[in-house]
Amino acid sequence: MSANASIDIDASHVDIIVSGHICLDLIPQMEHVTPQALATPGLLLEVGQLDSATGGTVANTGLALYRLGVKVGLMASVGDDLIGEAIVQNLSQIDPELVRCIGVLPGRQSSYSLVLSPQRADRTFLHCTGTNSTFDETSVDYSLLKRARIFHLGYPPLLPRLIEADGERLQRLFSLAKATGITTSMDMAMPDPNGPSGGANWPAILNKILPEVDVFLPSIEEILFMIRRPDYNAWQGDILGHLSAEYLFDLAGELIQMGTALAGFKLGELGLYLRGASAERIQRLKTLALDAGAWANMAYWQPAFQVEVAGTTGAGDAAYAGFLCALLNGA
Repeated sequence: MSANASIDIDASHVDIIVSGHICLDLIPQMEHVTPQALATPGLLLEVGQLDSATGGTVANTGLALYRLGVKVGLMASVGDDLIGEAIVQNLSQIDPELVRCIGVLPGRQSSYSLVLSPQRADRTFLHCTGTNSTFDETSVDYSLLKRARIFHLGYPPLLPRLIEADGERLQRLFSLAKATGITTSMDMAMPDPNGPSGGANWPAILNKILPEVDVFLPSIEEILFMIRRPDYNAWQGDILGHLSAEYLFDLAGELIQMGTALAGFKLGELGLYLRGASAERIQRLKTLALDAGAWANMAYWQPAFQVEVAGTTGAGDAAYAGFLCALLNGA
């Protein structure tokens, strides 16, 4: 099946379509390995068993929504290799319906990430883009969006065709999606500072696409890298320690000025920050039963729950899924 082929799926039973980046995460158990050891050349480091899981926003956010009881459709592509087979098999074991919108590209390498989670430190990803390198505005079946309520796209920095020419294809994708009447949402990934995504003109890209994006909740690290690089560089290693209510209010306001309706940031252990635009702009989320007056011009910080951390892989995607589920239920 081609990734661009029309897929026979009853979208009347799908509330949220999650599209964009998908991969297989390969996660060695390495809790006893220190970050310093990883940075020391010439060492042999013994690790535990290798865990694997579907990753990327399509799998992470999509499966979190599924577990929350949301009727979700997953729209992405994989290759016809062992990694692609593993991705499809993992999703099929959960529910065969989840792979109905997953296309298979013959002769292509699937995407994977090697996830390094050393002792008492955030994870590092070694990532292969694979079939995600072909994802563009033609990879979305817009006829399915007409019967859903939210379209969520994830990880433009890892979908290279979408960010070429200052995001022309990304703008076209969201313009076509928004034309169906659906509520649109976008999540980000951290650009590679030494790769094409790190060199992209992110202020220009965001100014171009946010008028078509209703909900935008990147991580604080991602958005600082994209539009406030001097602060990102100066605060490296202690971003959360430099934040204030005034700073977050101003930063979210900058995204609202660019055109989005609901802007906010995933703040890791500090929770989630959210700010709303005008009531008129909130009203463009026509597929959701929101009280525009209650959401308009609001600023809100939701602290995180205190938990025993098993790992941070997919945490931001799961947080976004919880937020979309709340929107869907008219919170």
